This record gives sequence, C-alpha cells and structure tokens, in this order.
Amino acid sequence: MTALEFVSLREKPEMMKSAAAWFHGKWGVPAAAYLERMVPYLSGASAYGWYLCLEGERIIGGLGVIDNDFHDRKDLTPNVCAVYTEPDCRGRGIAGRLLDMAVCDLRAAGISPVYLVTDHVGFYERYGWAFYCMAREDDDGQPTRVYIHD
Repeated sequence: MTALEFVSLREKPEMMKSAAAWFHGKWGVPAAAYLERMVPYLSGASAYGWYLCLEGERIIGGLGVIDNDFHDRKDLTPNVCAVYTEPDCRGRGIAGRLLDMAVCDLRAAGISPVYLVTDHVGFYERYGWAFYCMAREDDDGQPTRVYIHD
C-alpha cells in the first residue's frame, strides 16, 4: 500500500485543475466554481484553504473552505465544504485529518469558529465538531444541520 500524503493545495499548486475536476466529480458543482475559490487561496489573498489526501498520484480525499456552503445562514462563516473520501478508502481517518488541517490553518490565521453543513449525525462529532443549529439549503429550502468547531 502506498503511503498517504496530506497536503494543502498551496503545497501542490500544480494539482489545482485536477483537484477541481475531482471535486466536481464528487459533488456536481462546476469545476470552474472550485477553481474560482482556489485561485485566491493559491495567490495568498485568502486563508480559506483546499486540502487533499493523496495515495500516490490519486486523490482519495479532499475538502475546502468557503464563505458559505449553499445555506441561508450567511452569518455563519467560513464553512468547510466538499468533504469527501473515496469509498474504498473510508475508515482510515482521512476526513478527520483533513478537517484538522483546515481548522488548524484557519486558527493560525486568526479565524475561528468554523462551520459546516451536513446531514450526517455522529461523524463530525468524532473530530471535535458540535451541532450548532439548523439552516435551510439555498436550492430547495430543505433543513440541514450546521456544525461548529471553535
């Protein structure tokens, strides 16, 4: 088995387009939307990072940080978004390590707390997140859970 490598996109800027395509394939959000949010991070204009877990050249996990992850609570910012681990790689602590990287980097930049929206119950709590409130999704108004990490 190849060793896992956890990186921020700043450490591997050459992966920006492949990362945007990977996130697009997982969430259906246009790759251009991911690129639009990655560029300010890579240029140093934003502390809102993008994080990947690599197994060799293969992206097997990732997440990003954006202002708002498509919900009506625009005051709860920033948001971790697009958390995903490939199904054949789950159960190895990949998402938890990526979440920790994002929270630590944001905290180092003076940004805390951090939020995320999810329908999962019991997963994020393992990594120091706590249920905060309910919000409504932008696209269909469905309720979604908002978590916080201080």
